[in-house]
Amino acid sequence: MIKITQIAFAFAVVLMLVSCKNTKQKIQEHVTTYNTTSSIKGNNITSTAAKAFLEDNKIEIRIETNLEETDENKQTYSESFPDLLKGMIENNQISKELIGEGVKFDVYFLAYNNSIIAQKLIGQEELAALTSGSSSDKKVTAKL
Repeated sequence: MIKITQIAFAFAVVLMLVSCKNTKQKIQEHVTTYNTTSSIKGNNITSTAAKAFLEDNKIEIRIETNLEETDENKQTYSESFPDLLKGMIENNQISKELIGEGVKFDVYFLAYNNSIIAQKLIGQEELAALTSGSSSDKKVTAKL
């Protein structure tokens, strides 16, 4: 009876170890899921794709458009980019769980010629600022 219990316990431990995913596996799974299921709807958006950088614990998300790289477009989309990012967080296209594990999301909004119109690197601090609606510019620090 003790032998059966030991074998069952050993089997349970092995099963738990096999089913647990490390961060790199979760990154790969997130990128695969994003690339097969995600679509970002909006004017001028032509496609989106994610790419994993496992050594850097980073996921790059490219949002491609048919826009020209102009100062007006940069200004307009830099202002609306945080709202797009909030929507991506709500839809789990940017994973809070992965950010909690130290993964950063580098999100680019690109013109038709692949020049950057807007860009944001999202880690834990940026996630907190985006989800709380506060800005890192509004932080108050103690003065000595």
